[in-house]
Amino acid sequence: MARLSFLSLLALTLVGVSSANSIGQQEALVPVHTQEGWDWTDCGLATDPIQIESIHITPDPPKPGKDLTVLVKAIAQHEVQEGAYADVTVKLGLIKLLQKQFDVCEEARNANASVRCPVEKGYYEVEQTVALPKEIPQAKFTISVRGYTVDDDSLVCLDLKVDFMKKPFPLSKFGW
Repeated sequence: MARLSFLSLLALTLVGVSSANSIGQQEALVPVHTQEGWDWTDCGLATDPIQIESIHITPDPPKPGKDLTVLVKAIAQHEVQEGAYADVTVKLGLIKLLQKQFDVCEEARNANASVRCPVEKGYYEVEQTVALPKEIPQAKFTISVRGYTVDDDSLVCLDLKVDFMKKPFPLSKFGW
């Protein structure tokens, strides 16, 4: 389960984080639905230093026991500083399975990511592959990622939903 939570952190780690104050009004949540098995929502503000444009995964939907490749397209509106961190929570329904804080720059170094701190302002496309454990239970998970700058200002906000429930049969074969 720790690897699944790391997936969402990794996506944020790879695009970088930066220090800036996020002052402004909350915008409407806009879910980006990619397929039946998963979706994501940018729950941050337009003033947050990290703006996620898209997240693409392969295979889509993700499968336990298989490699998962994540491609994140994002804009770092400010330089990434050492000390940025992310709080990641993984839930199964109302049950909290994991709650952990990660040092974003350290995780990027440990993952041998192509983007490292300090990261300059700019547009990034970062791809990373992780191995999903085959022991992931057939369930629907929610993953909450709240990123913060070294100064504890809001950095990025991301909510993911991943459905590992086996479908009895593909609906597309029946024209539905």
